[in-house]
Amino acid sequence: MGCCQSSILGQDPLRRDQTQQQQQVAQHHVVIMPDSTTVESAAEGVPPFSEFSFADLKAATNNFSSDNIVSESGERAPNLVYKGRLQNRRWIAVKKFTKMAWPDPKQFAEEAWGVGKLRHKRLANLIGYCCDGDERLLVAEFMPNDTLAKHLFHWENQTIEWAMRLRVAYHIAEALDYCSSEGRPLYHDLNAYRVLFDEDGDPRLSCFGLMKNSRDGKSYSTNLAYTPPEYLRNGRVTPESVIYSFGTVLLDLLSGKHIPPSHALDMIRGKNIILLMDSHLEGKFSTEEATVVVELASKCLQYEPRERPDTKDIVSTLSPLQTKSDVPSYVMLRITKHEEAPSTPQRPLSPLGEACSRMDLTAIHQILVMTHYRDDEGTNELSFQEWTQQMKDMLDARKRGDYAFRDKDFKTAIDCYSQFIDVGTMVSPTVFARRSLCYLLSDQPDAALRDAMQAQCVYPDWPTAFYMQSVALAKLNMHTDAADMLNEAALLEEKRQRGGKGS
Repeated sequence: MGCCQSSILGQDPLRRDQTQQQQQVAQHHVVIMPDSTTVESAAEGVPPFSEFSFADLKAATNNFSSDNIVSESGERAPNLVYKGRLQNRRWIAVKKFTKMAWPDPKQFAEEAWGVGKLRHKRLANLIGYCCDGDERLLVAEFMPNDTLAKHLFHWENQTIEWAMRLRVAYHIAEALDYCSSEGRPLYHDLNAYRVLFDEDGDPRLSCFGLMKNSRDGKSYSTNLAYTPPEYLRNGRVTPESVIYSFGTVLLDLLSGKHIPPSHALDMIRGKNIILLMDSHLEGKFSTEEATVVVELASKCLQYEPRERPDTKDIVSTLSPLQTKSDVPSYVMLRITKHEEAPSTPQRPLSPLGEACSRMDLTAIHQILVMTHYRDDEGTNELSFQEWTQQMKDMLDARKRGDYAFRDKDFKTAIDCYSQFIDVGTMVSPTVFARRSLCYLLSDQPDAALRDAMQAQCVYPDWPTAFYMQSVALAKLNMHTDAADMLNEAALLEEKRQRGGKGS
């Protein structure tokens, strides 16, 4: 696995010096806002909002191969969504626009930043964008378990059970309520294709619908039967329009098929609720719960926008219906969940590998202390002229960091190692590995992963760098990637031992 920096790093005028640029490792870099603040992750494991280069995303999607187009994405050409994988092994979804959709790059960047500030466990969060020349792209978390439309309308084995349908409605209502509370109440073309399922089978709302309408797209699908009546009158999306669309999603969940709201309302008024229900449920649902959902859908689909409920009312209505909260979503969806821990590697592991596979940070710490800097040989060749006072200060900072690391004062160790790294005269993979562990012990897995990747950049075949990446990936709940990285580290270690280089 290689390690590279964004090709647009050097173009960011807000970076103060080249040394700081070199520390922005991985497939993308965090963009500094004008007020020098960055968007922090509020949802666990979600990276900060970043700017990507077009080269990054081209590589991640295999040159936007047609094989990488996400089926059932609900996006209409030319605004297609591609599956991609960054060099830090994170899976992403990339939505590609034409320049005509967003002719003003500043407007596109500002709109992306507005959506990128949102962070919630009920959203497939926006993690970045690209505004490189004529290119306009959005980057979001990738959801591997298809869309609600696929599970509801095109299922192969068994349809979604009733309790899971209630969970979908509740989670999407929570997502809309969060967005509304954060000042982003408008969602464009809410439908069953916009509801995605993550690696645990939990339903999430796609962040792409939060971007305001572009020039070559419509806010609603071409099927007028599902379009809010006020949008047909004036072409404007309002918070009440979103509620109407949510009502159509409730109809989908109830009936298991696309049913025009006008027809559904006629059935509701005629007390024909049972006829409205999905026959594939085979009667396995609560009539009382179904009645509540039907009534809620009816309120959401009212002709007059002011008569529709708001997001908080919807959440409070659906909350009491969550009677299977102890059952994981992947069980109800009947899908396989990703493993909770890195799987057993195919090769025997060294003591460091064993400690990493167990996520035993204390043991990793002891091994790194004992290993000291023996793996740094050959990574620096300094001339006599470079032994300046600055060099002495830098080495003193490293020594103070080593003392703090040994004594388990990890905050001080991070500060001291950062002083050493920021000078930039000398590079040390061991320092990056040690600071990576300090970040792990300080519950900062994103920073730990960046440092482990930087250690690999300095020393591409160093097993320790791969082992530390494995632990960081596992902490980020990227367990399959963590297991792959653990195996890569073991393979490198095996090669070193065969070559007589020791461990």
